[in-house]
Amino acid sequence: MSVIVNTDQKKLQKKAKILCEALPYMKKYAGETFVIKYGGNAMIDDELSRQFAEDVVLLKQVGINPIVVHGGGPQIGKMLDRLQLESRFIDGLRVTDEQTVEVAEMVLCGSINKSIVADINAAGGKAIGLSGKDSNLVIAKKRESTIDLGFVGEPEAVNPDILNSSVEAGMIPVIAPIAAGKNGETFNINADTMAGCIAGAIQARRLFLLTDVEGVLNEEKELLTDLVESEVKTLITNGTIAGGMIPKVTTCLDALKGGSNAASIIDGRVMHAILLEIFTERGAGTLIRLTEDD
Repeated sequence: MSVIVNTDQKKLQKKAKILCEALPYMKKYAGETFVIKYGGNAMIDDELSRQFAEDVVLLKQVGINPIVVHGGGPQIGKMLDRLQLESRFIDGLRVTDEQTVEVAEMVLCGSINKSIVADINAAGGKAIGLSGKDSNLVIAKKRESTIDLGFVGEPEAVNPDILNSSVEAGMIPVIAPIAAGKNGETFNINADTMAGCIAGAIQARRLFLLTDVEGVLNEEKELLTDLVESEVKTLITNGTIAGGMIPKVTTCLDALKGGSNAASIIDGRVMHAILLEIFTERGAGTLIRLTEDD
């Protein structure tokens, strides 16, 4: 005979309440596509990596189509150190010569990409590893800069056919931010930028950028949960949004102007951060839209 004690009953009731809160959002987003940029501590910590994979599989199981774009800067740096190749940075960007871009492609498309695919498959999903080179998913061009950064690129065109085919086949695409240029050269692309361009091109319902901070903070270091374009521009002008957060919010706005419906900057260090952002009323990060009517 099984017995449920009072504390167990309360736990079950709490779980039921969470499911009831999540249900309207599951209905709202069924059949929609989410692009998730995955990186930072969420990708390095084993427990966070495992839970991220489980969360992505859960999204697929409730009818949402997740597409993952991953980074890997620290891992590239470690491999360059092992090979005794110098890492040089200018304004936070890695100078990428021919040797460096070869290492970047090996690390991003090899060990990192396959590890994420394996984690998702182990969690019960069907993941497929891709890069921008596959089926010309992304055509890149040299990143415009006053300083020559070498083979650092940015997306010039996105051909989503392979993504559409993969999603229709029930798979979860996992994309490394490596792409070819028109002349066949290889470019390393910032993962945030890659995710934003893909989200805009396929008109994803949501773009998520997982970071190592809570989201956009005000002057009192409090989380701003909802922002529109005009507010973002004001916060940049007055210096509230500064440093590395500027390219992240810019990526979000570019994705929205490209056709994505909304974008979120969330803390990847928080367990189940994506689920909290999607399936709860308060969310877990900063939601950015073009206007309040979106």
